[in-house]
Amino acid sequence: MKVLHMAPAGTLTEAGFRDSRIGGAQAVAANLIWLLQAWVIASVLASLLTGEAVSEWAMALAFLGLGFVRAALSKSAQQHLSAAAETKIQALRAELVTVETTSAGPSRFGGAGSIAALATEKLETLRPYLLRYKPARLRVMVVPLVILAIAMWFSWAATVVLLVSGPLIPLFMALVGWAAKEASTRQVVEIGSLNDLLADRLAALSDLKLIGAGQQVIADFTSASDSLRERTMAVLRIAFLSSTVLELFSALGVAMIAVWVGFSLLGEIGWGSWGTPLTPFAGIYLLLLTPDFFQPLRDLAAAWHDKSSADAVLEELDSWRSDMRQPLLGAGASVAPLPFKGLTLCDLAYLHKDHRITYPDLEIQPGESLAVTGQSGAGKTTLLRLIAGLEKPTSGRIQIGEVTLSGANADAWRASMGWMPQTSRFLGRSLRHNIGFGEDLNLDVLDRTYVAPIIATLSNGDLTSLGESGAGLSGGEARRVMLARGLHRRPEVVLADEPTADLDADTAQNIIDGLLAYVAEGGTLIAATHDPRLISQMQRQVRLSAGT
Repeated sequence: MKVLHMAPAGTLTEAGFRDSRIGGAQAVAANLIWLLQAWVIASVLASLLTGEAVSEWAMALAFLGLGFVRAALSKSAQQHLSAAAETKIQALRAELVTVETTSAGPSRFGGAGSIAALATEKLETLRPYLLRYKPARLRVMVVPLVILAIAMWFSWAATVVLLVSGPLIPLFMALVGWAAKEASTRQVVEIGSLNDLLADRLAALSDLKLIGAGQQVIADFTSASDSLRERTMAVLRIAFLSSTVLELFSALGVAMIAVWVGFSLLGEIGWGSWGTPLTPFAGIYLLLLTPDFFQPLRDLAAAWHDKSSADAVLEELDSWRSDMRQPLLGAGASVAPLPFKGLTLCDLAYLHKDHRITYPDLEIQPGESLAVTGQSGAGKTTLLRLIAGLEKPTSGRIQIGEVTLSGANADAWRASMGWMPQTSRFLGRSLRHNIGFGEDLNLDVLDRTYVAPIIATLSNGDLTSLGESGAGLSGGEARRVMLARGLHRRPEVVLADEPTADLDADTAQNIIDGLLAYVAEGGTLIAATHDPRLISQMQRQVRLSAGT
């Protein structure tokens, strides 16, 4: 079943659509007001040349009034467009966060770095697209056509010049756009890869330091950053090239009309108008309007690379949406624990990427301890995640007492469970919060898991702040803190994933002692492990083989 997403790429909420529509209309209206201002300027200058009477003060007030209206429209357009852009970006970001926090299993789209990059810096590339490219496209659809109609009223020659030079710009932009889109796509992918590399290396930073791989990590980052720099410069080169050629075409168009107007007013050219000599007003008005005929095209070309970047990001969003992922069972609500009366696995199977894992039928009674063993890749961790409701089985069922595990009772089931992951995960808060999440710490649990001696060595005790990687704690100390977290609420069931992996003998024995003490008090333990010391002291063992 595919995860239901909040909104497809390119859509806006009703308020966002309204802001986008109003902002675009106001941006077009602001540009059209210049045509009236140009008429005022042309009237005043023509009167000075011909000696006709005109009220300078009235014209000045009209020009200033129109300028005020134009400025107000431009400001309002930017406000509406900014609101629409913010609405869309926030909606897409909320969709990303919601789906990632309510989906089971890893995303095939990429790692945590790629998702984080997409939700932050990549989505921000949509802002200039919405603020600049979309209104520029609306202006191109309206303003040049209005100016072309005015030019045709006064002169067929000016109309021909605009008709010849104007379409060359969109044609060139389309040609450049193909290369720009490809370059932008490569740059966006490179950003995600660099973020994934950074996240992976930070997660393994302590291990990398221990094995002396610092220089190799630096070399990897240097190579990745140089590759991203080359991709970015390729995008900028295309953007500068398109702007340069556009300026050439627009300059030639303005120059040709200026030459024709000048020679017509001097009487050297008698053709180009509709059978009557070109008047000073018409000539000046055409000169004032010609740059504005090209300006929307120039704005569109300047924002063309914004469109290329936005298209690349929207393609990534479509790729992320196409990932077939199961929704996480439950809603993550805080509910009363589900009483544990035994666990039954029946005909359980899970499709993992390109192979199917089938599990033996199991019955686990309260107070039992079960070791899940087998070679790496046999599905031990997946089995724990299935039992916890973090993955949904392809077939079969998991029964807790008399009820089948489902979205309706998954939150209550997890509330009765403790979890000890293989990789230690921390919040950037105090040690106390990382164990009890705001609750007072259980002193018996601290002693049983040998965390009390760790707290005694910290400068600020259990209020010592930890980073997301458990800064200040060794690997063994971090694992003991994970065990204390799993046992903090005295759960009825504890799931432990490789609880003693990569630990020295003494620390591993501390972890084993803590787990067995929990079982001795009536707790139910299910541990995925390779450790023969832990396996030998568990009541039962089930061995998984590849695929079965």
